[in-house]
Amino acid sequence: MIVTLTPNPSVDRAYDVEALARGGINRAGAVHVDAGGKGINVSRALAAHAVPTVAVLPVGGADGELLVTLLAPTDVTVRAVPVPGDTRSNITLQESDGTTTKINAPGPELDTAAGARLLAAVVATVGPGDTVVGAGSLPRGLAPDFYVTLAAAVRERGARLVLDTSGGPLVAAARAGGVALAKPNDDELAELVGRELTTVGDVVEAAREVLARGTDALLVSLGAHGALLVTADHHWWASGPALVPASTVGAGDTTLAGYLAAEHAGADPADCLRTAVAWGRAAVLLPGTAVPGPDLVDVDAVTLVPDPAPATLVKEL
Repeated sequence: MIVTLTPNPSVDRAYDVEALARGGINRAGAVHVDAGGKGINVSRALAAHAVPTVAVLPVGGADGELLVTLLAPTDVTVRAVPVPGDTRSNITLQESDGTTTKINAPGPELDTAAGARLLAAVVATVGPGDTVVGAGSLPRGLAPDFYVTLAAAVRERGARLVLDTSGGPLVAAARAGGVALAKPNDDELAELVGRELTTVGDVVEAAREVLARGTDALLVSLGAHGALLVTADHHWWASGPALVPASTVGAGDTTLAGYLAAEHAGADPADCLRTAVAWGRAAVLLPGTAVPGPDLVDVDAVTLVPDPAPATLVKEL
């Protein structure tokens, strides 16, 4: 079982425009409305590939009801936790050349009691051997160490935590350790270690600093340049030919879902990375936060390089 927790979910509304006219009138050629939030995107991608998944999420107001309704046609099992306030709605403007502009709402403020109900819903869902994905920003009101508390609760149930967040929550979790896999991008990792990362060697060294504090592995997204997987003893890079994206929103979440799906099937770390990158590449070719099915994923198009040269520039991979 792969359980996702999205503390600050959203209804994602994406508008396709030819070219964004700032300060003018823009007419959308199409509108896409999806259930959004990093953990929800992971669950949606997993479900599209028949991988069992449960999504735990807080819901409030009309958009909270819409969020649950949008997930109903999928194979995602939903554990909705009622909270005060309204679930947020995020806006994405997608231009024909692939440029994406996002406007993310803050979301409702959750108090300590609401946070405790979210944790309880996860604990009641997971068992030994399960994977829990804590994903996305934390809503106002939750402490930066919320994911640290989640990691401890998950371990007590014999499960493990995979983490995809940034800023203060990532710093707190990295310092505390106890995370099986973290998925920062290169900018988030640079912020975490407090220095610029320009080469593969820089990224690997920074990742291993995080591993030394108790995280087992890092999946570092490099955007259009693929991804690096770093463990205590090895690192791999994977990518594919250049693509013209329809939307990059949610592609990193689909990348993580691909990694977890391959891991769920018993693949080794290198094949998990190849699968992850293939899923992410398929996602960027779809509008909005749509997730790709098996027919759109091309693992053979992904090149895998074990232990790439440390001096290689990240942006030249």
